[in-house]
Amino acid sequence: MLNIVRTFKELTPELQSLAGGKGGMLARMYQTGYPVPEGFVIFPAAFQGEELSSEAWNEIQAYLKDIRKNHDGAQFAVRSSALSEDSAAASFAGEFETVLNMNNDDEILKAIYTVFKSRESDRVKAYSSIQGMEQAHQIAVVVQLMVQPDISGVLFTADPITGSYISMIGNYVHGLGEQLVSGEANAYDFKLTRPKGKYEGPDEFKKYASNLYQYASRLEKELDGPQDIEWAVVKGKLYLLQARPITTLTAGNLDTYEMNYSLMGDELWINTNVAEAIPDVYPPFSWSIAKQLDEAMNFIPGYYVFSGNICGRPYMNISRRVSVIASVTGKDAKSALKLLGDLYGQLPEGMNMPIHPFSRLAVLKVMLPMIMRMGKEARKASKNLPEFLKDTPDWCINMRKQINKAKTKEELLSLWKNELQPYFFRALNAGSMTAIKLMNITSLDKKLTKLVGTEDANTLLSNLRGGSGLASLGPVMGISKVIKGEMNREEYLMKYGHRGAHEYELSIPDPMEDTDWLEKQIEESNKSNMDVEGLLKKQHTQYEAARVRFKERFPNKVKWLEKQLEKAAIGAQLREEGRSEFVRVFRLIRAFVLKAGELVGVGNDIFFYYIDEVEALLSGKTSKVFHIPARKENYEKYKAMPCFPSIIRGRFNPIEWAKDSNRRLDYYDASMPAAEKSDSETLKGYAGAAGKIEGIVRVLANPEEGEKLQPGEILVAATTNIGWTPLFPKAAAIVTDIGAPLSHAAIVARELGIPAVVGCTNATTRLRTGDRVRVDGGQGKVQILE
Repeated sequence: MLNIVRTFKELTPELQSLAGGKGGMLARMYQTGYPVPEGFVIFPAAFQGEELSSEAWNEIQAYLKDIRKNHDGAQFAVRSSALSEDSAAASFAGEFETVLNMNNDDEILKAIYTVFKSRESDRVKAYSSIQGMEQAHQIAVVVQLMVQPDISGVLFTADPITGSYISMIGNYVHGLGEQLVSGEANAYDFKLTRPKGKYEGPDEFKKYASNLYQYASRLEKELDGPQDIEWAVVKGKLYLLQARPITTLTAGNLDTYEMNYSLMGDELWINTNVAEAIPDVYPPFSWSIAKQLDEAMNFIPGYYVFSGNICGRPYMNISRRVSVIASVTGKDAKSALKLLGDLYGQLPEGMNMPIHPFSRLAVLKVMLPMIMRMGKEARKASKNLPEFLKDTPDWCINMRKQINKAKTKEELLSLWKNELQPYFFRALNAGSMTAIKLMNITSLDKKLTKLVGTEDANTLLSNLRGGSGLASLGPVMGISKVIKGEMNREEYLMKYGHRGAHEYELSIPDPMEDTDWLEKQIEESNKSNMDVEGLLKKQHTQYEAARVRFKERFPNKVKWLEKQLEKAAIGAQLREEGRSEFVRVFRLIRAFVLKAGELVGVGNDIFFYYIDEVEALLSGKTSKVFHIPARKENYEKYKAMPCFPSIIRGRFNPIEWAKDSNRRLDYYDASMPAAEKSDSETLKGYAGAAGKIEGIVRVLANPEEGEKLQPGEILVAATTNIGWTPLFPKAAAIVTDIGAPLSHAAIVARELGIPAVVGCTNATTRLRTGDRVRVDGGQGKVQILE
């Protein structure tokens, strides 16, 4: 039977998309117990061309009769519900017609035609054009019992201008809400402050405020985002008339890959750690895999580690994590952030942390079950860790063979769902388990710094490779072994070929696929006379000297130190090995998606599909092929943009920011005036690896430019990861914009005994190739000399 008219009660979830934004939302609220006046939806299929079918009109009359039975003298509102209306992308608020106070059937029929034909109005076409949407709209029509309000109003669950979640803000008028929308009457303002909904506003509305706050909080949670809610009070009862996303506070458009998570609200975003691991711009497929990572491991509401997306670049909204710590522990934001300082660094002077006003009880109710589940998975991962680390290389070889042999879409999809994806999540749990080991190093570093100062603490923690070595040093040490004949090329690629500067970007080949990569590294190493073993021996001498100094000053703590250093070394080695094996599994997803592109006939365009769309293609379903050109265009636009600030607070417009010749690269804060860039001759960052040296700067944009780096120059880069490691032995020192005390550059430079200052935020803009500088790795300072 053709679906042409349904009441709010009858409208199933499968039919809600046919009811348009407004009709679908009213039905959803009605069915879940919100106080919504009853009504029904006329689907687009009820119209044959411009005419309402007789079958539809008969159903409409029957529904009107049913409503009138319970409501003497009922009047009706006839409202638009276009399929594109009240969406996250565009609200179309007030663009289509609304007809109120209809009494008899003839009036209602005329009103239905008025609303239906408004889809062709000039103002709808103009709004559609501004929004970049098609101008032809399918439209459903809502017919709803008209309530005669004593008070009408709107409530925004977040500030639509700043994005602040501190308070819900609203206003109201007496009588119909049309006066509020049109500006015909002066509105009364009020606000409801989280987390308990404290009311500030006129006394007459106070008795309804608590109910409105509860409804709004519940809607926001159920709909996963801030809402714009229309409401009314009729004879002492509160009704909800509409709810839609606040279109100014949305992450963007998934269809076209226009993504900017900073627009979702007043949050603080940083890329201190994540951009080091993932320096590239995500295409849609890689980002959708990052979203799966966050969904699997996250226990904080609305917190993103890998998938916070600002124009394709990964950011994490650290304010959410700090807000949760503050709500659960009772600490203020500054104290909560201090706990995370070694991982993410500290905020610039004058910048405040926006706090999401979580309720402690609400957070615990959400988090505790997830923490218990993750704890169980962590215990299992810890128990199986040795087996996982041992078995994964061979498992990956076998899985790659199976992927390459797959002949059908069904076979490949089965491999993904039943084998690769489950093992990927197992690898994630193992990698997360080993990453926790870093916290031991953080704690020990603080204790040693108090005892012996920053430089000696740094040096004492520079020998974590122990006897088995760190996996992150493997690629550079392996090249030395290949040159000496201690390892052949095939062995090198099998062991380290999955690692590289772009290892977390699935659209880019890794060294295992690039047959020229290893030869270039060997040639460059021979040409520059790199002496990795010599650097390690020199560093070990410095380490032993620091131990002697410690023994002389604290003879009673020597055994404690040895035990702590051994524990830290085991932790560091496990962390690095766990990460390496996670990457090995992660890179198999590239093999899978390339095979998917081959089997469905789209080739490398497969990287512009999301993972759920790839699964749909493999299962024989159609996907949004017509959006691929727009996604490609936006991806290329994102790649062409300059590097963004490491710290972003509030709503960030990268296009306007890039136009500013005086823009800062260290941070952006929408809540305060732009600060002038510092002209100081000294750059400050974090102590990465101890040592002082003067030298000439070489600024590199990526490791592929490594041949430009001359032996003894100071390497300056936005960030470094394992793909940069082969360049380190050539450098006299390392300086980065992005990084923290436990970042890759800091750990590897420390092991090699190369001075490093990380997290300077603006080194690549302040320094130029050829500048002479003095690097003090122990104090985290870079002084410009010439």
